[in-house]
Amino acid sequence: MNRTTWLLLAFFLLGIIALAYTYFNREDALMRGLKAERNFAVKNTTNIQKIFIAQRDGETTLLEKRGTDWIYNQKFKARPNAIDNLLDAIQRVEIDHIPAKAAVPNIVKNLAGEGIKVEIYESGAQPVKTYYVGGGTVDERGVYMIMDGFDQPFVCHIPGWEGNIRYRYNLRGDDWRDKTVFAEDPDNIQSVSIEYPKQKNRSFKLERKGSNGFEIKPFYAITPVIPAPYREGSAEAFLIGFESLVAEAFENETPAKDSVRQIVPFGIITLTNKAGKTTRAKLYPIFPDEVVSLDPKTGQWISADGATVERYFVDHSSGDFMLIQDRVFRKVLRGYEFFFGR
Repeated sequence: MNRTTWLLLAFFLLGIIALAYTYFNREDALMRGLKAERNFAVKNTTNIQKIFIAQRDGETTLLEKRGTDWIYNQKFKARPNAIDNLLDAIQRVEIDHIPAKAAVPNIVKNLAGEGIKVEIYESGAQPVKTYYVGGGTVDERGVYMIMDGFDQPFVCHIPGWEGNIRYRYNLRGDDWRDKTVFAEDPDNIQSVSIEYPKQKNRSFKLERKGSNGFEIKPFYAITPVIPAPYREGSAEAFLIGFESLVAEAFENETPAKDSVRQIVPFGIITLTNKAGKTTRAKLYPIFPDEVVSLDPKTGQWISADGATVERYFVDHSSGDFMLIQDRVFRKVLRGYEFFFGR
């Protein structure tokens, strides 16, 4: 075989190799693109540091991780349950199926008009994932989603969970916020006082003295001191109630807020921890129909048909106006007499 033949064969082989390289690279790029447009989940949510959510009407939500807490819009502690549900969706969301080709134009139109933009960040300045969450399917078992930069929408879901996951992204305003009224380790509480303006004899101050002792005395100087012996363990049992007291809802937009604040509150709870931080809550009962009296022993309002107050408005020292349930807070709405006798 002469030299010319060898050269022609060599060029032919090089051409085949170049064509194969181009083909497989194109196939690899195509596969990477297909994987990127379908890969909505972020499996390791512990690395997520920030989540930005934008509604089509312009409302935005910024959730940032600070230590073990998440902060909403750089100001408020986020509600743990809301964050857990969101991170669960981010971690577990999967494609259920590809919608019919004929339905795609309407789905894309829906995403353009109602889609919620979601940007997920780890440590870098650029998001590791950006996608849009649209409306739900007819049976509410799936939701339309599309990856940013791609044209193909998908029906997505969380395997083993039935429901529309859009709701996990679609919280607004105070719905993202932590509704905690009091959350203090009992061992970190220095003092608690409860003032009942219309029941002065039940009002009291509790203060920690030393490592194991407590002083409980009347809130008002005119109230006689109870001569009965201190009931062992009563102070500790009372303070445990402040570990987690959560409101039912925020009522910052209620029209009644200003007028309620002009009323004498049923009770004023003031808690100070060992670092000197004070939290205060003023309670205003929401009366049932035909309230007739305030029970002097239990401190409960009673109506003609025996119904009692089930909820209170709370004017919190944070500036928030909240709604709480009596059944949740009853364990700390104690009177001076609780700490004495048998």
